[in-house]
Amino acid sequence: QVQLVETGGGLVQAGGSLRLSCAASGVVSGINAMGWYRQAPGNQRELVATVTNGGITNYADSVKGRFTISRDSAKNTVYLQMNSLKPEDTAVYYCKADGILTGIVRAYWGQGTQVTVSS
Repeated sequence: QVQLVETGGGLVQAGGSLRLSCAASGVVSGINAMGWYRQAPGNQRELVATVTNGGITNYADSVKGRFTISRDSAKNTVYLQMNSLKPEDTAVYYCKADGILTGIVRAYWGQGTQVTVSS
């Protein structure tokens, strides 16, 4: 099993910045990618950014140029630096880890952290 704990959410004014962190514990050796997703009220959960063990990143078009995902493999932690925040970035942000454990493809989710951007 893999456990994910997110920190760093909060309230910020438009144009401000926040940094989210997600620490993984448990059987982390099986993880091959981690990422951030978000869900606003009434909307489906959507991809924000992902990073593979090899450092390949992927971003939603809506956050390109504003958000940066990074990973510290030694700490089993993934970060999301969010700059130039907009009210439409308001959502619960979830960390996700993808991997293969005991020969089975698995996905693990954190509990989520609220990000609120005021106009």
